[in-house]
Amino acid sequence: MVTAMTHRCETLSACISLIVDTVHRWSSPFSGVSERFELPDFWLFHLSSKMPCEVKPRILVLYGSQKGQAQSIAEGIADEAEEKGLIAEICCVSEGDKFNLEKERAPVVIVVSTTGDGDPPDNALKFVKRIKKKTLSSDHYAHLCYALLALGDTNYANFCNCGKTIDGRLQELGAKHFYATGYADDGVGLELVLDPWLEGLWEAIRRALSKMSAPQPKRDVTDTRVSSEETFESLATDVSLHLLSLEPEPASTECLGKQEEIGRAKTESTTPAVKASETGSTVPDLRPVSVTDTTQTSPNRSCVIADHKSVLGTPSGVPAAVAEASLTLSFPPLSESALNVPNLPPPYLDVVLQEATTREETGVPVMKEGFQEVPVSRSAKLTSDDSVKTALLVELDISAHPMDYQPGDSLDVLCPNRVSEVGELLLRLGLMDRKSHCIQLSLQKDTKKKAAQIPSYIPENSTLQYLLTWCLEIRSVLKKAFIRSLVECTEESGEKRRLQELCSKQGSADYNLYVRDPRLGILDLLRAFPSCQPPLSLLIEHLPKLQPRPYSAASSRMRHPGQLHFVFNIIEFPACIERPGGRRGLCTGWLSDLVDPILLHPGKVQSSSTSSSVPKVHVSLRQNCSFRLPSDLSKPLIMIGPGTGVAPFIGFLQQREKEREDNPEVVFGETWLFFGCRHRDRDFLFREELQGFVGNGTLTHLKVCFSRDPPEGTETRTGPRYVQHDLLLHAKDITNLLLRENGYLYVCGDAKNMAKDVNDALMEMIAAELQLDKLEAMKALARLREEKRYLQDIWN
Repeated sequence: MVTAMTHRCETLSACISLIVDTVHRWSSPFSGVSERFELPDFWLFHLSSKMPCEVKPRILVLYGSQKGQAQSIAEGIADEAEEKGLIAEICCVSEGDKFNLEKERAPVVIVVSTTGDGDPPDNALKFVKRIKKKTLSSDHYAHLCYALLALGDTNYANFCNCGKTIDGRLQELGAKHFYATGYADDGVGLELVLDPWLEGLWEAIRRALSKMSAPQPKRDVTDTRVSSEETFESLATDVSLHLLSLEPEPASTECLGKQEEIGRAKTESTTPAVKASETGSTVPDLRPVSVTDTTQTSPNRSCVIADHKSVLGTPSGVPAAVAEASLTLSFPPLSESALNVPNLPPPYLDVVLQEATTREETGVPVMKEGFQEVPVSRSAKLTSDDSVKTALLVELDISAHPMDYQPGDSLDVLCPNRVSEVGELLLRLGLMDRKSHCIQLSLQKDTKKKAAQIPSYIPENSTLQYLLTWCLEIRSVLKKAFIRSLVECTEESGEKRRLQELCSKQGSADYNLYVRDPRLGILDLLRAFPSCQPPLSLLIEHLPKLQPRPYSAASSRMRHPGQLHFVFNIIEFPACIERPGGRRGLCTGWLSDLVDPILLHPGKVQSSSTSSSVPKVHVSLRQNCSFRLPSDLSKPLIMIGPGTGVAPFIGFLQQREKEREDNPEVVFGETWLFFGCRHRDRDFLFREELQGFVGNGTLTHLKVCFSRDPPEGTETRTGPRYVQHDLLLHAKDITNLLLRENGYLYVCGDAKNMAKDVNDALMEMIAAELQLDKLEAMKALARLREEKRYLQDIWN
C-alpha cells in the first residue's frame, strides 16, 4: 500500500515537473515564441519549495556605472533577490549580447549613475545611443515594465541626467514603471533615498510578478495600451515613496508595508528576546556576541537587532552628562533602539598568499591601457609662502609620447596610496611579514553572490604590497555594506554594537555625521575599533579600484609643442575628532613630494637639482569633446575660472594668441576672463601671463576680484568679492554677447559653491536684461546648454 502510494506520488511529481519545465521554457523571453504562457504566482513560489524542479520568478537587473557605485548597488539587489527566492540575472547595460529588452517579459530593475557634465557612464553610452534611435516606434517597449534608480549629485547642474534620459526615453517608447523612480543624491548622502527605495522595491516586484502572472481578461486590440497602463502605471503609483525627503522616518510610506509596522511595534515592545526580520522569519536577539559564536546570529538575513541596554557605556572616568556621542560612542535613543541592519553581503573570494619567486617593484604600476610614463621637465610654485593654499604648476615632456590634446581636455594621473598608510594597514592586518608574497585569488565554489568575479584590475601574481599600493582605494569612504561585514569580524561587544548602529537604518544620521561627512576610510575605522580584525579577502571584496585623478590641461600644443602643463592646489584635510591627524589629498600630496626636488619658488633663481633621477608620472589623455573653443573664431568667449579653475583658459588663450598670429586678417570675437582669488600678492595665478594676453590684445577684458583684499584705493570692501559679483556688474555686456552675438560661456572650478552661484547670477542677469520671470530665464539658460554654448568643467 505504502509502496503504491509512493509510486503514485513520484509519478505525479514527475508529470508536474515536466509540465513546469515545458511552460518555463515556452515562457522564456529568449525562446522566440510570440505567445507567452505564465504560471500563476502561487505555483511559482509553491513549486520552488515543494518540487524537485525549482521554478522561481525571475527579474533582470541592469546597471551603468563609472566608478563602481551603481554596479555595487545592482549586485546587492541581485544578491538579495536570490535570498528572497527570485532568480536574478544581472548585466551591465553595455552587455547587449546577454539580455534582450525587445523580448524581455520579466520585471527589469535599472541602476545608473551620471558622470561629467550630465553624461552617461562610459559603459552606458552605447545603450543610451541605441534607445535614442529615432526609428524606434512609440510602442517599441510597450511590453516592458521596469524600475529605475538614478544616482547623481546636486552639486552639479545636470543632476541624475543619465537616469532621467533613460527613464524618459523608455517612457516615450511605451515602457511602464512598476515602481517609482528614485533619484539618489551623493551630495547629501545616497542612502537618504537609496534605503527607502530598496525597502519598497521588493513589495513592488512581488506585486508586479503577481499581476503579470494573473489571468488577464481578453480585450480588443485597440484596448491594449489601456490594459498596460492599468497593470503597471497603477502599480507604480501605489508605491508613494518620498524620494527626495531628508526625513529619516517618512510619516507615511506605504511601500514599507506591514512589515515596517510590525517592526515598529516590536521595537516599542519591552521584551527584546526575539524579533522578526524584514524577510518574515524570526531571528534571536542579536546583542553583540563573539565573532566565533555563529549559533546566535543569522547573517544571511536583514534582521532587527534589539538591545535595550547600552553596551558602550561612557569613557572611563567621564560622567555620562559630559561625554558626547562620537564615532565609537552612542547615547539613547539610538543606543537603546532595536536596529534594522542590512543583509550580510555574501563573501565570494578566496585569497592565498604564496612566497614570490621574483621580487616585484612596488614603486611602479603595471602599465595600464592608454597610460604613458612621461618625465616632469619643470615644476613651479605659483603662490607665495603665506598663501592659504599652495598651487603648483607641473610641465610634462610628452615629446617621446605625443598626445593629441586640445585646450579643454584633461589628463588622468595614476598615483599610489601613501607608503605610510599601506604599512600601517599591513601591520593592522598582521601581514607585514608577508607583504612580498604573491596573491592568488579564486572564487568560492559555494558563494551566494550573483555574478561574482575576480576583480579585473588586480594583475595576476601581484604581491600584497603592490595590491594595497596600486590597486585598492584604501581611503574610500566606508559604505554601509562594508561596515555590516566588519561587524562579523569584531570581537568586543561594545564595538560590535556600535558598528551595527552605524550600518543600520536607525543609525543613518550617525553614519552621515561620523563616517560619510569626515570621509572615513578603512584605516580610520580600524584605529577606532581595535577588536575588528577583517580578513584580507574582505578588503578586496569591498574596497573599490584605485582611480586615476583628472586634471585640466593648462597649455596649448600650438604654443608649447611636445609639452603638457597642468596646475593643482595641494589639498589639505584638517584634523578632526574622527581623524586626529590631518592629511594631504592622495594625488596632490604625492605629486607635491614627487616634484619637490625640482620645484621652483616665486622670485627665486632655479638651482641645479641634486636628484639623480627625473620625476616621472603615468598619465592618460581624457578628451572632452564639448569643452572646446568654438571653430568660428569670430564668436565671443566668456571664461569664468577662479583659483585653479583658470587652468583650461590659459590653454584657450595660448591657442587664441597663436591663431591671431597665424591669421592677422581674421576678425576675432571678444574674450572675457573672470578670475578670482583671495589676495592680489599671494595667489594671483598666471598673473604675468594674463597681463601679457591683455597687452597683446588676445584677452579683451580681464576682470579680477580679490575676496580678502579691499579694492584698490579704499580701506573697506565695497567692490566685487567673488566672480559672480563681477558678472553682475557687467550684466548688460555679458547677456548681449551670449544672447545676441551667440557667444560661448565656460565655467571651470568648484561645483559646490562657485558654479551654483555663477548659474544663479546668470539667471538673474538674463531675467533683468530681458524682462523675464525666473522660469523663462531658466529656460533661456537651458537652451544655451542644449546649444553647447554654456559649458562647465567643474568638480567637488
